[in-house]
Amino acid sequence: MSRIAYVNGRYLPRAQAAVSIEDRGFQFADGVYEVCEVRAGHIIDERRHMARLDRSLSELRIARPMLPAALAVVMRETISRNRVRDGIVYVEITRGAARRDFPFPPGIRPSLIVTARSNDLAKLEQVAAEGVAVVTVPDIRWGRVDIKSVALLPNVLAKQAAREQGAREAWLLDEQGRITEGASSNAWIVARDGKVITYPLGQDILPGITRSVVLDVIKAQGLAFEERAFTLEEAYAAREAFITSASQIVIPVVAINGRPVGNGAPGLIAAALRRDFHRHAEVS
Repeated sequence: MSRIAYVNGRYLPRAQAAVSIEDRGFQFADGVYEVCEVRAGHIIDERRHMARLDRSLSELRIARPMLPAALAVVMRETISRNRVRDGIVYVEITRGAARRDFPFPPGIRPSLIVTARSNDLAKLEQVAAEGVAVVTVPDIRWGRVDIKSVALLPNVLAKQAAREQGAREAWLLDEQGRITEGASSNAWIVARDGKVITYPLGQDILPGITRSVVLDVIKAQGLAFEERAFTLEEAYAAREAFITSASQIVIPVVAINGRPVGNGAPGLIAAALRRDFHRHAEVS
């Protein structure tokens, strides 16, 4: 079946879907995006994702291309036309197309792209059961990574560095040697005393939606928790580590830079957080 994309008011086969060569998302990375999990045909945590999308648009002063209710319809129609039961739906909004110039062009319409694709849940469960390796790289991103912009070149380079070293994810190190987050995920450790630790919200990490749900699960399970920066040395000494994202939920980390985390196997806390995640996520 040909995959279908929504582009600026039209549902088109992917091979025919296109935006202008002068779209500012293409020329300046002047746009934002969201990725929502689709599970059993339902969008997970849609309200939180759309609230973050609105915030990103507001921070960059990009107008909404349509009302939230209309966007919800487009997202569901795109999911339906692609016959996605379990997977993701991707939304991208750019400032629009105009003659190339750095200042905001007046009077242009934002571009809207929505796509959806299926995920292999069995494969993801196998990844979670085995755990993944991460490597660390310097965090060279711009200073407002709390905005979910399409300016992802540093993340691309980090992911490529991870792949070349046989790892699934890269953890980003700031100038003080602290782990901020992953290239496409939030980073967590479980200290030797059982306390779950992750970097605090601010302009230097993305406020992950999955992260926020995991915090609810942590509270429900009665786990000790702390939002603070942690160093690479603390990560090496941790009992467990894991990553979170909308497309992966909770994935245990079993090695960092080739060194085993804990006993080198997925930990019980990460497994329990993954098991209970969808009991606390919003389904729409």
